[in-house]
Amino acid sequence: MQKSDMLNHARTVLRDNDRGTYTVPTHGLYPFQWNWDSALSALGFSHFDEARAWTEIDTLMAHQWDDGMVPHIIFHEPDDGYFPGPDVWGTNRPTPTSGITQPPVAGFAVNRIFSRATDRDLAERMARALVPKIHAWHQWFYRCRDPQGTGLVALLHPWESGRDNSADWDDAFARVPTDGVGTFTRRDTTHANPAHRPTDDQYKRYIWLVQKFRSLDWDNSKLHDASPFQVVDPGFNAILIRSCADLADLAETLKLPDIATQSRALADKALAAMDTLWSEAAGQYLCLDRRLGSLIPSLSIGGILAAFAPLPVNRVQALSARIETLAQSCTYLVPSHAPTTPEFEGLRYWRGPVWLIVNYMIADGLIRAGEGATAERIMQDCARLIVKSGFAEYHDPITAEPCGGAHFTWTAAMIIEIFSTRDLVT
Repeated sequence: MQKSDMLNHARTVLRDNDRGTYTVPTHGLYPFQWNWDSALSALGFSHFDEARAWTEIDTLMAHQWDDGMVPHIIFHEPDDGYFPGPDVWGTNRPTPTSGITQPPVAGFAVNRIFSRATDRDLAERMARALVPKIHAWHQWFYRCRDPQGTGLVALLHPWESGRDNSADWDDAFARVPTDGVGTFTRRDTTHANPAHRPTDDQYKRYIWLVQKFRSLDWDNSKLHDASPFQVVDPGFNAILIRSCADLADLAETLKLPDIATQSRALADKALAAMDTLWSEAAGQYLCLDRRLGSLIPSLSIGGILAAFAPLPVNRVQALSARIETLAQSCTYLVPSHAPTTPEFEGLRYWRGPVWLIVNYMIADGLIRAGEGATAERIMQDCARLIVKSGFAEYHDPITAEPCGGAHFTWTAAMIIEIFSTRDLVT
């Protein structure tokens, strides 16, 4: 496949999933606007339609809650093909939303789109409107998800991680009960192979948490301590740190000194705290079960995604070496769980497959730290996966089998971003 053909196909995917002011991840399986999907999709749009890229993030941030939280789903239009819908969440918003959040990659995306924008007037106008909103979201995280001031924020629901049923969550998630959940009908398994999706037992626990938080009227001053699931994810925190640092840079450019100073302080404190998640034995960062106060010995991509943050160079070099070790047990980097572990499932959601969005963020962090060779291998693997298996939601890291949703927006966006910024050969 020629580079031009791949880029044209990728742009078609974005256009097909465009709903005017927001994109859906893919038709059927995900019919609404998802938080980090939108921010990453905007990167793709920015290479051929800057105005549309800004609109994507502007629409997302327009549904920010008063306390600063930005929800993980915005239900713009009714669609009974997805569960759980607005009636289950019960957040009572003018436009229905979910009541939890997702990885805050918007700060990074806005800074990157701004830095290369050709329409400087539009970029400055949009950035000035968005920066205070994104900063308020970052402040919300450290206020509501780090009430003890450790510098690191906790996830209260696996869906917040973006890595929904990672093996990282298994033990902590087992503490979430299923009593009283009631019966419900899943919709995801009618759109995708059930063998690729979370199990029914996991879904019951997902819904128990939603019902628990709803019983507290979605009061974010109460949810942290009320949740039996409190996990500190290094990958999630790395995204937050990177977005805070990038927002500080952008705020300085826009002459917003208060936001710049506050954002820098948040990033610096969190970076120092990240070292508490480092495992010398594993050669990577590990998740922390905040309820137990102990690291979770699960060798997932969450600990490698930490490279996206502006970490000390020696830590990124160690993560690069860890990736090289993973390359010995798979055909395509970077698997979402180590193939040599018993938890690995090459086809199941976040328990083994390769995701281009995570590949892109890891590669970006490696390049910043001078680990260009490993980053190049990762991006070449992205191209190889698409040539072999198309724009799937995710791919098996050994066979390249396409999994999950097809014609997937953020997969296409990452191909546009990678090929528009790197000189790769297909």
